Amino acid sequence: MSIRSIANLSCASLALLLITPAELQADDSPPSSSVAAEAERARFTADPITDGAIISASLGFGALAELVITTGEIVPQQPQPTSRLLAIDRLALHKHESAAGTTSTIGAIVAVAYAVIDPVASGYRDGASSGLVDAVIYAEALSITWAATNMAKLTVRRPRPRAYQVQERLYEIYGMEVAPSITETDTSLSFFSGHTALAATVTSTASYLAFARSPHSVRPWLTLLAGTALTTFVGIQRVRAGEHFPTDVIAGAMAGAGIGLLVAHMHRDEAVASRSFWIGLHRERDGGALLFGGSL
Repeated sequence: MSIRSIANLSCASLALLLITPAELQADDSPPSSSVAAEAERARFTADPITDGAIISASLGFGALAELVITTGEIVPQQPQPTSRLLAIDRLALHKHESAAGTTSTIGAIVAVAYAVIDPVASGYRDGASSGLVDAVIYAEALSITWAATNMAKLTVRRPRPRAYQVQERLYEIYGMEVAPSITETDTSLSFFSGHTALAATVTSTASYLAFARSPHSVRPWLTLLAGTALTTFVGIQRVRAGEHFPTDVIAGAMAGAGIGLLVAHMHRDEAVASRSFWIGLHRERDGGALLFGGSL
């Protein structure tokens, strides 16, 4: 299957899951009453002060970091010998395709658009309060991801794969001894991939919400599969465009997925009895055992 086919399949699946009713039951699940289903579905809450402060601080940090990057005051890290790169990252030092950068941006926009549309769909399915809470969860997860991405980029300052090609051309023109250094700040913002992180954040947040609210429907699985395919597509395209190394997109996917999962989980209503989970240590004369119990 081609990369374009994966992208088309992801977009079609995302559109399908938005209109899939929450009450659609999987084939192997027994029918249940509406009262029991409502009791089983998880509830999510949002605090205006706490969430407002987190969102505002994250957006402010992300915006300030973007402004600092645009000034050009950050001196970029110069590319080192390619022999120092991990074997998997050397795969990114091939001929880059500018069109891949455009398609990866489109993929990230699709993910963010879903984060805007999904709360509207949740409000239609589960009520206005659910839609509002979902909007807060998405906004918080995405703003934290943006801030964390910029913090990592400014801290690590890893040269992008295309920076290696630019430096090679400078060596060919001026010679290695007198070749000028790369001065563009953006060339050293490779780690980690913000596009991939945003797509992974939306995927993990949407999947968590779908599995919690509709545990017996097909919608959560469509969300997870389509989001994973879209995140993979975005990551591959960022590598093909010469913007990131494979380890950059892997790190971005891990960071985004972790942030999206944690933010959604922290907004889950603790009063839901089905979320009880405990860890204990059972001592015995000749040793002990670590015990886990409960359900999520």
